[in-house]
Amino acid sequence: MIQISPAAQNYFRHLVEQQNISGLGIRIKAIHAGTPKADCVLEYCEPGDLAGDELSIDCAGFNIHIDAASTQYLEDAEVDYQVNATGGQLTIRAPRIKGSVPDANSPFADRVQYVLDSEINPQIAAHGGRVKLVEANADGVVVLQFGGGCHGCGNADVTLKQGIERTLRGHFPEIREVRDATDHASGHNPYYKGEKGASAMG
Repeated sequence: MIQISPAAQNYFRHLVEQQNISGLGIRIKAIHAGTPKADCVLEYCEPGDLAGDELSIDCAGFNIHIDAASTQYLEDAEVDYQVNATGGQLTIRAPRIKGSVPDANSPFADRVQYVLDSEINPQIAAHGGRVKLVEANADGVVVLQFGGGCHGCGNADVTLKQGIERTLRGHFPEIREVRDATDHASGHNPYYKGEKGASAMG
């Protein structure tokens, strides 16, 4: 998984201690993952900001949290901090973050996953949500699972039908049906509670 050098850990620890907030950590996530625009974002993160499915790394005094949707793109990533004449520089090398664009001969599931990662997840991330591919079969049926703010959201069906399904059908006319396999009753922190709101896309 991701490698965080002792120098980088010390740098983060210093930043966290300066904030003087109990339980404060650092969150690392990939934005526009799997696309040429992919990049890493680091931010302070309090316990209440966590979705609960992050990969957490104990750094002796604080935790670094890897956003769940970013873990596959941060595999083999290296975070380091180098002291130089002007102070220091934090570097993140993530060889998998931009992924690779699947071609027309790639498996259907890979092509659907690419659209989820490059177009759909960046949009619903504004609502703290994400969607994961469970299945994409040769019969044109795509099964998805919502997470984060979309898990238990009162308007997840609108997002699925008016946003996600429309986008996927635009890329893949062979899709007959997009299904939601999420147990929304178990959602802990939905963006919309109850039946209200609008699609998280658009």
